[in-house]
Amino acid sequence: MKAMPKVTNEGLYLEDTLVDDTFTGVVPFNSHLGQGTADLLLQTVDDGAQPEGESPNESESNISGYIIGIPVTPGLFHPRFDLAAWNAYESAVSAAQNSYHEALSEWHALPKEQRGDMPILVSPPQPELWIEGLTQKEIEELTRPQPIVPNEVDRLGNEMVTRELEALELRQQNEAQGAQIVGLELRLLSLENS
Repeated sequence: MKAMPKVTNEGLYLEDTLVDDTFTGVVPFNSHLGQGTADLLLQTVDDGAQPEGESPNESESNISGYIIGIPVTPGLFHPRFDLAAWNAYESAVSAAQNSYHEALSEWHALPKEQRGDMPILVSPPQPELWIEGLTQKEIEELTRPQPIVPNEVDRLGNEMVTRELEALELRQQNEAQGAQIVGLELRLLSLENS
């Protein structure tokens, strides 16, 4: 079993779900199912068989998202799977396979002396399918430095430091005033002795 992402119909990441190790591709899941992922995958892969009393259109309207067999690209704030790019990629792969099969059939139809090299399947490169689901403004809002709200311990520590600084200042003022008083008393004594 491996964890693969589930997305909404718009491709926005919902959560990871456990799937079989061999799971690949993109598979829809229905909203009316309360079953586990294994039952869900069995139902969606089941040769197009529809539950009793449902037409194909009714089943498609209950699709509430997709299970994606491609891991999420790290570093995205709110990942979104590009379903349109996936569909275009799948169409390009299908077209490449059809073209290959036609070329291979033509190659087999030729006499062995005229065949040349066997055709090679060239699949299109897979595009980047996971994109950022947030706008640049939303990302800036999320990454903006938040004001620091001091907790009770920090507040009490700051108050204690402030009180100690005030006490130090008062001690310095007392020393200065004490020195002035001693100076005045010495002056007074010198006047009395004269």
